[in-house]
This record gives sequence, structure tokens and C-alpha cells, in this order.
Amino acid sequence: MTIYPAIDLKAGRCVRLLQGRADAETVYHDDPVVPAQAWKEAGTKWLHLVDLDGAFEGSSSNLEAVRRIIALGDLRVQLGGGLRNEEAVEAVLDAGVERAIIGTRACAEPDWTRNLIERFGPERIAVGIDARDGKVATKGWVEITETTALDLAREMSDLGVRWIIHTDIATDGAMSGPNLQAQQEMAVAIPDCKLIASGGVTNSQDLEDLNALAANHPNVEGVIVGKSLYEGTIDLGMALETYQ
Repeated sequence: MTIYPAIDLKAGRCVRLLQGRADAETVYHDDPVVPAQAWKEAGTKWLHLVDLDGAFEGSSSNLEAVRRIIALGDLRVQLGGGLRNEEAVEAVLDAGVERAIIGTRACAEPDWTRNLIERFGPERIAVGIDARDGKVATKGWVEITETTALDLAREMSDLGVRWIIHTDIATDGAMSGPNLQAQQEMAVAIPDCKLIASGGVTNSQDLEDLNALAANHPNVEGVIVGKSLYEGTIDLGMALETYQ
């Protein structure tokens, strides 16, 4: 099970939000390269970056920070937030991002998603499915649709998507534990996709529970860990040694 340390970028800084709310922001580092270097030294091979400005505004001022993180070397990066046109996807992939995460437009325009998969390949594109009470949220989690997360995931799988990142909004940043039932239901719904679980991971027991889920559902490929790293409730080096 791959562990993806998360770095959320807003105005060039490393922040965390509670349940995706822009008014519930904690700044952890003015320079996001600092935590990136720390997670690299702890042994991670992957980082999960979120461009919050892109997610909320649809445009980004964080690409330079992304480039500086990638320049550390020996790190693979997946990035989401505001990638709502082909040019934006191409720009981040050209900057060295390994996997671009699309969300809002993927929900609205399946043909666009199919075109991205055909152009860049299924290993370079992931679809982020963010859900509140099982319903898909878009545009930085501001708009809740009537589409269920499971239905969207099945549709994406049928289009050729092979990476799904499923975030349970209610648990994200809340330090309350992951929604294991929702993640299990997602794993069962998309057997042909690799699933990365996100939201609520707080301590080593949560990692143990997700690792057990991955043992029963081999398509559960990884887990995103965010606030717990910054609050010190999970030791990344120990987690990597134990679960990866």
C-alpha cells in the first residue's frame, strides 16, 4: 500500500483545510518545499499535491512551488486542483508531475476525460472523486451534485480511467478516522481501477485498518495522509517501514 503524504498549496504556502472549507485554514509552512524535503528524508517516493487556488478559482499561482518540489529529485508527484482544460493538464505534466488528477470537468464531460486518457495514457491521468454523504462534490467541494460517487466511478472505469482517488469530505482534515465502509464500497465498485483512499487518516490504527482493506481488495493501491503528519499523530518514516 503506497502512502502519499499530502501538501496542499494556497498562495504558495503549505496549508490544510478542514473538510475543504476555505474559511477553516491552517498554515503549516510558508515554503512548501520544507515539508516536501522532510517527507523525502522520511523515505517517501510519492507526494500528493493539491492546488487549492486552482480548485477554488480555476486558475493557479502555485506551479512554481510545484516545480521547486519536483526539483528536489527522487520524488514522484501527483497533482490535482483546477485542472479543467487540456492545457492545464499538459502544463503540469510538462513540469514533471507524474499523474494529473482531474475532477470537476471529469464529472461534467466524460468525453473530455476519454480524450485525456487517449492522449496522455491511463497512467498519467487520475480522476479525483470527492463525496459528501455519497454525492459527488465539485469546484473545490463547493457544489454538491446529484451524482453518486459510485456511479461516477463506474462511468470513469468504463471510459478507461485506471486511477481513482476517493476522498470522503466529512472526514477530510477532521482527524476522525477514515470512512472505511465508503472506501470498501468504492473498491468493490471499480475492480479494474486502482483506488487511492483519502480522508480522515489520523493514526497508525487507521493505517492498519486500510492495510487490511487493501489485503482483501488488492485494487486499493494507496492512502493519502495529510493533517496527521503535520500534527505529529503519524510518524511517516515508521508508517512507510510498516505498510509500504
